[in-house]
Amino acid sequence: MQLYSFFNSSTSYRVRIAMALKGLSYDYRGINLRAGDQRRAGYQNVNPAKGVPVLVDENDVSLSQSMAIIQYLDDTQEGHRLIPQEPLEKARVLEFANLIACDMHPINNLRVLGYLTQNLGVNDSQKKEWYAHWIAEGFSAAEALLERYGSGNYCFGDEPTLADCCLVPQAANASRFGCDLSPYKRVMAVYSHCLKHPAFQQAAPENQPDFTS
Repeated sequence: MQLYSFFNSSTSYRVRIAMALKGLSYDYRGINLRAGDQRRAGYQNVNPAKGVPVLVDENDVSLSQSMAIIQYLDDTQEGHRLIPQEPLEKARVLEFANLIACDMHPINNLRVLGYLTQNLGVNDSQKKEWYAHWIAEGFSAAEALLERYGSGNYCFGDEPTLADCCLVPQAANASRFGCDLSPYKRVMAVYSHCLKHPAFQQAAPENQPDFTS
């Protein structure tokens, strides 16, 4: 397998966590989003959407969305299951994961923040205010879901799921942006517990081949 990734991409981080939990090895191919590698013609042949991650598997299988990649890995690979098979458990995990993947991440990712500053003239202070607002909106909802339905040391039980694969990168990025995460006790308890797991440590940005400070 090959994984096109950027060390600080939260969507790439999700997939790296999933692959580490499943014990999968892969050829890491760094795409520097800060330098614009994703917009180069050669890479657009790999991913027309000009983003990461991209997973390339045998028989010319190529997938470019983190949630689709993780579903594919769950369906095709042995090892730790990330999406439960029981219908309600599956729905709860997907509800939480999609809150992050669909409501929070898309409006706070690098290209959106870049558009705000480069095209709309938003200054750094306003950009941080934008980011913090959507983090607060999303994590307030995430906290409520975990208080209502969560259990165990992870989001839903005593084993990590897709929900945890999504939570950890989002919390890490929010912390990096200086957001106040203290109101989200359950979210941060899960986050802290996940960081002790070897698979989450293996997938962390600072442990990737393309890491730069």
